[in-house]
Amino acid sequence: MTIAHTIEHNEAKHRFVISVDNREVGYASYAQRRDGVLDFNHTVVDQAYRGRNLSTPLIKEALDWAREQGARVVPSCSAVENFIDKHPEYADLRA
Repeated sequence: MTIAHTIEHNEAKHRFVISVDNREVGYASYAQRRDGVLDFNHTVVDQAYRGRNLSTPLIKEALDWAREQGARVVPSCSAVENFIDKHPEYADLRA
C-alpha cells in the first residue's frame, strides 16, 4: 500500500527526494557523467517506511525526468535496475 507522499527534484544535490508529512523519508541520487549519461547510483528509503511502495514512484519520477531531459541512464543502483527490469517501457533509457 502506497501512502500519500510528495517528490521533489533537488538538482543541487543530484537527487529526487520523497517526503511523507513534510518529512524526507527517502531519495534516489544520480551522478551526471561528462557524456551526459545519468548514473542512478543510490536509492534509500528510511527503514521505518520500507515496505510501503515508496521507491516505485520515486524511481519512476526520476526516470521520467531523465526521459524529459533526453538523457540515457546507467542503473548502477540495484533498485533502479530492478525497476527497469520490471517496467520494460523504461528499457530504452539504458545507456
